[in-house]
Amino acid sequence: MSFSLEKYVAPDFTSAVFENSPDAVLRPSPKDGVAPDNYHATSIYPEYFKINGQWLLAEESRMDCVPVYENGRISVKEFRRLKAGDLVVCGRTERAEEGIFLYADGFPGEDTEKETFAFRQGHSRETSFSRDYDELYELLKHEKENGKIVWVMGPAFSFDHDARDAFSRVIAGGYAHAVLAGNALATHDLEGAYLKTALGQNIYTQKNQPLGHYNHIDTLNRIRYYGSVSEFIKNENIDNGIIYSCEKYGVPYVLAGSIRDDGPIPCVYGDAYAAQDAMRAVIKDATTVICMATMLHSIAVGNMTPSFRVTKDGTVRKVYFYCVDISEFTVNKLTDRGSLSSRGIVTNAQDFIVNIANGLGL
Repeated sequence: MSFSLEKYVAPDFTSAVFENSPDAVLRPSPKDGVAPDNYHATSIYPEYFKINGQWLLAEESRMDCVPVYENGRISVKEFRRLKAGDLVVCGRTERAEEGIFLYADGFPGEDTEKETFAFRQGHSRETSFSRDYDELYELLKHEKENGKIVWVMGPAFSFDHDARDAFSRVIAGGYAHAVLAGNALATHDLEGAYLKTALGQNIYTQKNQPLGHYNHIDTLNRIRYYGSVSEFIKNENIDNGIIYSCEKYGVPYVLAGSIRDDGPIPCVYGDAYAAQDAMRAVIKDATTVICMATMLHSIAVGNMTPSFRVTKDGTVRKVYFYCVDISEFTVNKLTDRGSLSSRGIVTNAQDFIVNIANGLGL
């Protein structure tokens, strides 16, 4: 199976509906962090705004934010980033009536005709995902050289030797350009490298070790003693695992903290908005995002990932977004939150990553 990016078909702005559309209404923010009444909220899709007779694409978008006209372009800002006087696009229609056009049909794809009634159109635990895996192998091979692959990971991978090894091979093979996770994934992965356990369970046999419930705290404490993950790895001669591989191959990782964290590891973001900023800095140029076994991180990343990306040469391309989880609820929840471009794979995430590594020949 050969891979090719889905082509973007831009709107025809010479048609009458666009020619006759008025300019978008711009109103100043009344004060810092506050949008004017009737502000327009952005989506995951490409959106165009007519300013001074020209249709401008909001290039770096994310859902549930506001478009701001500044320096001759459309910026998309979170409400908390608005400054008094920012010129915010206002209007609640999306078909050019108010100079606002939401474009959901830019990537028509191959399956333009679908039957009105057909079985097994969704993805459930009964679905065969063989074709999805085949497509994903080819996508990752393409993106390795031509895009940016971001992995969003829950702690499940740290509990199993084979899963840790598989993702380490993915990193070493160049198929990971960034990793987003929480304190738990990093802590238990480093615990596995340091003490060969995760939450006190042997990562090979899954058997609980004597006083094993201390192991992750001992690991945290040791990392904090050295002051950083890199110093811990160097001084304790760590030579395996996901975080070790990120450090070895220069793959950036963002660890977003939660209210339940213990420790945490020194590089974990304790401020939720600082974490969001760091995550968005990684996501803003991602072209393939794969979320695995983490509902909250998946929804967070889904909310800040648009369905498209504008490349350096001005090309609009599709962003591929996958959600992998053993729970159908998690996969469906992401879609329910508005991330309609996501593709779900309902499976054990540990098995998934082993299949990916093997399928890529790593």
